[in-house]
Amino acid sequence: MNDAAPRLAALAETLLGAPLPVRIRAWDGSEAGPPTGPALVLTHRRALRHMLWKPGELGLARAWVAGDLTVEGDLFEALDRVAGLVWEREHTAAPAPVRRPRAGLAKLAALRPHLPARASGFAGTAALLRDPATRAAVRELVALARPWTRPAPPPEEVVRPGGTRHTKSRDRDAISHHYDVGNTFYERVLGPSMVYSCAYWTEGGTLEDAQRDKLDLVCRKLALLPGQRLLDVGCGWGSMALHAAREYGVQVTGITLSTEQAAYARKRIAEEGLTDRIEIRVQDYRDVKDGPYDAISSIGMAEHVGSERYREYAGILHALLVPGGRLLNHQIGRPPEPDEAAYEIDEFIDAYVFPDGELSPVGTTVGELEKAGFEVRDVEALREHYALTLRAWVTRLEEHWDEAVRLTSPGRARVWLLYMAASALGFEHARLGVNQILAVKPEAGGVSGMPLRSRVWGGA
Repeated sequence: MNDAAPRLAALAETLLGAPLPVRIRAWDGSEAGPPTGPALVLTHRRALRHMLWKPGELGLARAWVAGDLTVEGDLFEALDRVAGLVWEREHTAAPAPVRRPRAGLAKLAALRPHLPARASGFAGTAALLRDPATRAAVRELVALARPWTRPAPPPEEVVRPGGTRHTKSRDRDAISHHYDVGNTFYERVLGPSMVYSCAYWTEGGTLEDAQRDKLDLVCRKLALLPGQRLLDVGCGWGSMALHAAREYGVQVTGITLSTEQAAYARKRIAEEGLTDRIEIRVQDYRDVKDGPYDAISSIGMAEHVGSERYREYAGILHALLVPGGRLLNHQIGRPPEPDEAAYEIDEFIDAYVFPDGELSPVGTTVGELEKAGFEVRDVEALREHYALTLRAWVTRLEEHWDEAVRLTSPGRARVWLLYMAASALGFEHARLGVNQILAVKPEAGGVSGMPLRSRVWGGA
């Protein structure tokens, strides 16, 4: 009998306490749920075993990465429909405070199985499982998932190292996991700009236009002048260093922990004949000793620093600047939690995308920079710009899907597709943000060297 999908739909509605927002298609060909729109497709009953052996976001992520769970139709719509149900329930219910998973780079509420809000937390779950209908639904799920064998995690999952987070060696391994997956793969996703951070869009502009404008915005905020020294922390594939040296005549030192990024950046620099102006190092920011610099750019790097290291990070950058020097810190943020101590790492992001990555509210970041001695002079929110950027990357990945799979693996391509699509929705719905923070190291007596009118960025 081909009835897996109706049984799964009934189970989901029992646990969610609401109608299923998307269609389900099961491995036996059965379907249930809304007749139109996208469908969640369980290609193998092993998807259920992933969820039962590892309940929550990580089990769902494993099913997705393994290819046992996929989406037919518009991925954004599918994620938004499910996330909309979950998000509405999270904000209309008033449960007792519980530990909530952190938003991560891609708040994957869209794929997290949620019990009704009244059952949040261990005590609530235990109470819910005393309900006869819920117990029957769980027994039904176990029966559908047979045989009861634990599936192995997909090979793309990080093998979690021991020891303290954000040591130099562990940070190097985390960066390698994310960035050393092949420069050609990133070319297909990012396009010719090879910039892996939020672009700066104008109406009708292309991705390449928007990334060039973002790099130029950073240079203008830093008020770069010919002959100055710029430190680019987390230099990626060298795009910021190239733009600053070529367009503003500065001497650039770019640092990264990714050997593949460094090799690619050096090749680009040589091809443009700028080796006399740009040096690329494989180096931890904690090991930079050749200051002072006139300006520092840190674009999409501080998310890797860690909350316990952020004060140290800010202090090191402050010490590396000349008096009057500027820092442009471009960083993803999240809304503050009522209890920040309850904030936890997002399981999917930590296991598959950015190991040990952490996000902070923008107010926390500003406070840490100020405690290090910086004067924060401007904060510009670019949230909607990142949503547009991510949608552009998703389009490029889908256009080059077969090649992306050959260059990495089917599972790795699915990781990038899911995290970028879910992240785009996170930025669109204000569950994530991204901010450019311009700070200055004041000279003696408090002289900042800043223009009287803010947002006048040298030629803007």
